[in-house]
Amino acid sequence: MADKISPANPAPLGLMGFGMTTVLLNIHNAGFFPDVGSMILGMGIFFGGISQMIAGVLEYKKGNTFGMTAFTSYGAFWLTLVAMLVIPKLGLAVAPPREFVGCYLFMWGLFTGLMFIGTLKSNRVLQFIFASLTVLFMLLAVEHWAPEHFAHIIGRIAGFEGIVCGASAIYLAMAEIINEVHEKELLPIGEYSKKATQTASAAGAEFA
Repeated sequence: MADKISPANPAPLGLMGFGMTTVLLNIHNAGFFPDVGSMILGMGIFFGGISQMIAGVLEYKKGNTFGMTAFTSYGAFWLTLVAMLVIPKLGLAVAPPREFVGCYLFMWGLFTGLMFIGTLKSNRVLQFIFASLTVLFMLLAVEHWAPEHFAHIIGRIAGFEGIVCGASAIYLAMAEIINEVHEKELLPIGEYSKKATQTASAAGAEFA
C-alpha cells in the first residue's frame, strides 16, 4: 500500500503574497517613490490577490476556517484596491471621494482587529502581523480623513509601519518553509503552548 501523501501547507504562499505586496506598496506610501505604477498593480492582482485566493481555497480544503477567511479576504482586498484605482481610469465608474476611501480602509481595519482575536491562540509572529496590520489600516483611514497638511505626515508614518508589517509576514512565510524542510525550528515564531497556558491558569487559580 502506497504511503499517503500529506497536503502541502498553503500558508507560506498566502503570507508571501501578502507580505511582498504590502512591503512594496508601503515603500511608496513612505515616500521613497512618488507613483504606484504598474508594478504594484500587477503585484496586487497576481501575487497579493490571486495567490492569496488560491491559498484561501487550499486552507478551506484543510478545514482551516481562519486561514480560509484571512487569505481569501486579503486577496479580495488587493483586487478591490487595484479595481478602485483602475476602473475610474477606464471610465467605467467615478473615483470615490478621499473621505469615502477612509471608510473603506477603516472597515478593513475593523475586520483585521476582529481577526486578531482569532490569533491569540496562534504563534506570536502571526499575532504581530494582525496587530500591526490593524494599526496600518487605521493609520491609512486617518490619513484620508485628516486635513491635507497632516495627511502627508500620517501617510509616511503608515508607510514605514506597513513595511514592518509586510516584512513580518515574509518572515513567517519563510519560517514555515525553512522549519518544515529542516524538521526543526531554525526561525523562531513563538509557538502558542496550550500546556503552558493551562499551567499558568492552574497557578492563578491557587491564588484566587
